[in-house]
Amino acid sequence: MPNFQQLGIDEQRVRKLKEQGIAVPTPVQQETIPLLLEGKDVIARARTGTGKTLAFMLPILQHIDPNRPFPQALIIAPTRELALQITEEARKLTAGEPDGIKILAVYGGQDVEKQLRKLEGGRHLIIGTPGRLLDHLRRGTLELGGVKMLVLDEADQMLHMGFLAEVEALIDALPYRRQTMLFSATMPAGVKQLAARYMNKPEDIVIKGASPIPLEQIKQVVVECTDRSKQDALRAMIERYRPFLAIIFCRTKRRASALNEALLAAGYESDELHGDLSQAKREAVMKRFREAKLQLLVATDVAARGLDVEGVTHVFNYDMPHDVESYIHRIGRTGRAGGSGMAVTFMAAKDRSDLARIEEGISLRLKRVRYDAHEGNVQEERADNAGMESGRPRKARHVSSLESDRERGQGGGRREGGTGSARRGQSDRSSRGGRGSADGRGGRSQAKGRAEQPRREESGGPGRRAGAEERSRGQSKSQGGAGRGSARSGGRSGSPARGQANQGGSRGSGSRGGSGRSGGRRGR
Repeated sequence: MPNFQQLGIDEQRVRKLKEQGIAVPTPVQQETIPLLLEGKDVIARARTGTGKTLAFMLPILQHIDPNRPFPQALIIAPTRELALQITEEARKLTAGEPDGIKILAVYGGQDVEKQLRKLEGGRHLIIGTPGRLLDHLRRGTLELGGVKMLVLDEADQMLHMGFLAEVEALIDALPYRRQTMLFSATMPAGVKQLAARYMNKPEDIVIKGASPIPLEQIKQVVVECTDRSKQDALRAMIERYRPFLAIIFCRTKRRASALNEALLAAGYESDELHGDLSQAKREAVMKRFREAKLQLLVATDVAARGLDVEGVTHVFNYDMPHDVESYIHRIGRTGRAGGSGMAVTFMAAKDRSDLARIEEGISLRLKRVRYDAHEGNVQEERADNAGMESGRPRKARHVSSLESDRERGQGGGRREGGTGSARRGQSDRSSRGGRGSADGRGGRSQAKGRAEQPRREESGGPGRRAGAEERSRGQSKSQGGAGRGSARSGGRSGSPARGQANQGGSRGSGSRGGSGRSGGRRGR
C-alpha cells in the first residue's frame, strides 16, 4: 500500500499529516491524489467519512503559488458548517507557514465588511457556500479570473438543496481552462448532467465494493410508533441505548426547536442547530457538541449536512427522510473513519412509502421494533440491537423505559449498560468516560433527576446496581452502594476506549477494565 509521499505529496505536507496521526492514505485518497496532481478532472464517489476532504485538499495546496496574491482555488460546499470544517482542515495543513497560503472561508451570517477586508488582502484559497460566494461575485468584491482549480464538495446535496442555479453562475465566472473536482456520496441524474456540462473528460473514481453507507459499521433499526407517541418513543430509545453523542434529525426548524425544548425540559443535555440561528450561535453550539459538553444535537438536514464530529455514536431520524440520499447523509454522521455507530428511524403510518423507497435504495430491509405507548416500552420482534455482536436472533421481549421506583432502587441513582448517560441530575451530573460503543456495552453512572432527589436525601446512600442483569435479580442496596462509589470515580465501567479522541479526561487504564480515560465527561 503506497504512502502519501509515494502518491506524490511533498515532504512538508506529509510531515504535517504525521503530526495529526495520519500516515496511511484511504482508498479514495490513493485513487484520486495521483490523478489530481496530474491536473486531470475527477469525479469521486465514496461514502461519507472516507477521507474525501484530504483527497482534494492535498493536491490543491501543492499546486497553489503563494507568491501570486489572488484566488487560485475555489471550494464550494453546501453548508456553513461544512465550509468551516474544510477550512479547519486546510489551516491544519498550512499551520506555521508565515508567508504561506492564505485561506478565507466565505459564508452567510458573517460580517460582510470583514470578509471584504480579507479579500482585499489577497487570498489564495477561497472556501464558501454558494449564496455568499455569489453575493460577493455580484458586488464585484470577488475576482475569480485567476482560479485554476474548482471543487464541488457534497455535490449531490448541493443540488438537493436547490443550489444548482448559484453553482452554475459561479462556474460561469471561472476561466474555461481549469481543473474541476467533483466529490459526492451518491450520483443522481442532476450531478451527472452538471459533470457532463462543466467537466473536461473527467476520470470517474468509484471505490469498489463500497456502499454509500458503511452497513457493516452502522446498525439500523426502525421504531414503529404514532406521531403522538414519537417523543416518548425517542426518550425510550435514548434511555435504552445511552448514546455518548447523538444527532437527532428533524425536517423543519420549528420542529427542531420544539423538540429541543422538550428534551431540555426532560433533563437532557441538548441544543438545536438550524438556519434561524445566528452564525455565532451555530458556531457556539457546534463547539460545545465537539467538546462533548452536549450529548444531544437536534438539527435540520441543511444545518447538519456534511458534519464530521468525532464520537457521534448514534443518529436518530425523528422525522423520516423523504429520499434515500437524505437518509444516507444523515446516518453517515456516525460510523465514520472505521468506527461503529447506530441509526434509529421513527416511522408513523404515513411514513411507510418513504421507508419503502429508502429500503429499496440501500437494498436492505431494516429491522423493526414497535413502541407501545400504553405500556411505555419497546417490543422486540427480532434480535436485540443492543447485543448484535453474535448476529443470532433472540426471542421477542419487552424493554421498559418507565421502570418503577422499586426497580430503580427506591429512587436512588442507577448504573446501567450503555454508551452514556441520558439525563442530567439536579446537583451532581453524571460522570462519563471514554467514547461509548453503539451496541450498548459497558456501564454508566447516573444521578437521578430532580423528582427523586428528596428520596435520595432521606435514604442517605441509596443502592446502585451494576447493570440490567443485577437489577433483574434485585441486588441489595449495600451491594449497589459500592458500585456507586466506584462508578463515579471511574466513569463507565467496561466501556471501550474512545480511540484517538480525548474529549475530557486523561487517558489511563484500570478502572474500566480496559485502556481509556478514567475521568470522562463530568457534569457541570
